[in-house]
Amino acid sequence: MPHPDLPQLQKLCSQIRRDIVRQVYNCQSGHPGGSLGCTEFFVALYFHIMKRNASFQMNGKDEDIFFLSNGHISPVWYATLARSGYFDVKELATFRQINSRLQGHPATHEHLPGIRVASGSLGQGLSVAIGAALAKKLNKDDRTVYVLMGDGEQQEGQVWEASMFAAHNKIDNLIATIDYNGQQIDGPVDQVLSLKDLKAKWESFGWTVLESNGNKLEEVIAVLEKAKTLLGEGKPVMNLMKTAMGFGVDFMMGSHKWHGVAPNEEEFKKAMAQLEETLGDF
Repeated sequence: MPHPDLPQLQKLCSQIRRDIVRQVYNCQSGHPGGSLGCTEFFVALYFHIMKRNASFQMNGKDEDIFFLSNGHISPVWYATLARSGYFDVKELATFRQINSRLQGHPATHEHLPGIRVASGSLGQGLSVAIGAALAKKLNKDDRTVYVLMGDGEQQEGQVWEASMFAAHNKIDNLIATIDYNGQQIDGPVDQVLSLKDLKAKWESFGWTVLESNGNKLEEVIAVLEKAKTLLGEGKPVMNLMKTAMGFGVDFMMGSHKWHGVAPNEEEFKKAMAQLEETLGDF
């Protein structure tokens, strides 16, 4: 794989963070914290890691595909899709507006390019990704399926049913990532319902587990590239990605309070002052 242009990708991260904050501020609704924390992951995935077609095809044949399970962090996904050419960046201004294709949680009935399944009902994304990975195997399609989940989402039983199924059926064309920021809407994950040793759990369920710092772009790229080398060996791959909720905006970082709260005008200006405009705002 070509060496990544890290300075250019860092510029994308900064601009996408501005897009996230502006989307949520404009409609005074949405989820900025997890979106900001996962920006490096989305930039790495869409601008370096995934082999994707320039024109969107729903079936994803002969290309890598991605599913977002924790659909509430749609602002970062929409910004990434727009900046990578799936639709006009100006459409980000319609986020969460009536009749917009950019709903609070990703949906498919408006046919927004890049979205293959409605998501946000937590716990379901891994199952969908496994189904897509199985379809690729049946169709002799050697591309990879990616899925992102939240750490609070690991409290859902369906995740563990899916994890068992994937390991038992040797779904080895699948790379899952958990945004391991330690925060969920009601507070710190360890206080709401502790996950204990998440690495040991996934390993015991039969997965190959990697760990990474999700707010270091070069590390995100490196771990995803390593994950790709582990495919085809009879086991699905899990990336436990440590991030800070709200990363990039100092007053949002590390706090569950910014899970689903929009900034007011003063907070918006303060946040934007910390994020460099590199590609032009919408």
